[in-house]
Amino acid sequence: MDILPHRFYDRLADEVAPDLLGMHLVRTIGDEVRIGRIVEAEAYLGPPDLAAHSTKGNTKRTSVMYGPPGFAYVYLIYGMYHCLNAVTGPGLHASAVLIRALEPVAGLVESASGPGRLCRAMGIDLSLYGHDLSGGELTVVKPRGRREKFDIIRSPRVGVDYAKEWAAEPLRFSIAGNPYVSRPRPPAVEGAAPVEGATGPRRGASKGRRRSP
Repeated sequence: MDILPHRFYDRLADEVAPDLLGMHLVRTIGDEVRIGRIVEAEAYLGPPDLAAHSTKGNTKRTSVMYGPPGFAYVYLIYGMYHCLNAVTGPGLHASAVLIRALEPVAGLVESASGPGRLCRAMGIDLSLYGHDLSGGELTVVKPRGRREKFDIIRSPRVGVDYAKEWAAEPLRFSIAGNPYVSRPRPPAVEGAAPVEGATGPRRGASKGRRRSP
């Protein structure tokens, strides 16, 4: 398996998110290795995106988002659930992709459907805030061999009703029909197209989507 380099993340979050689908998240804890296939991710497009944490500026909590792409942004919600994000670009863009669900590949004994369950199952907490995803105990890797074909569904993100017009943006990406996608399951979308390789046709693409400058 090949670890994704920093340049993979050095793009807009809504370009990185669908390309993360099918990749493997690998967590090493001592001699134990846990591996899950990414089946769902959400893009957060930086300060103009009212659902993004960086919309409130560079704070102690969000500082890693204002750094280079390819690092882990881990935060705590409700005082008990951790969430894992990959910081994206281009450059110092303060954008990120939330990894929402995994399909078990190896070493996973708990459900990883949903960002909080994912972090619990993978042993991810605030100690990995700012971790370099290109090496060490937490990485994202491209499985060897030809990438499996699958359809991608785009739908609005989960739990961002407060984000005004941004709440309806179709920035949640999931593998169509995969049973490990978290709830609420996205609706089926017309115009499915197979995806192969790092990039390819995407299901349910919307016109005129917003991108931060």
